Amino acid sequence: MEDSQGAKAAKKPMPYVNIQITKGATREQKANLVRDVTDSLVRELGKKPEHIHIVIQEIAEEDWGFSGMLTDDWKKAGS
Repeated sequence: MEDSQGAKAAKKPMPYVNIQITKGATREQKANLVRDVTDSLVRELGKKPEHIHIVIQEIAEEDWGFSGMLTDDWKKAGS
């Protein structure tokens, strides 16, 4: 795309948000996250919703480390 002087216009980057959570969120909770993050980017940064990409990655607790332990072990130790 070129501007009125023939110079190439800079492309605006599309926001890409990667949310990583442990498994267990419902579809409704994930939909709420997507809506809320989108609303924040629109409100705070003036981004267009159709340009926003959000990926939710659910990770098994045995594949997530926290406080020097695997999360499933950490939860067991705290019970």
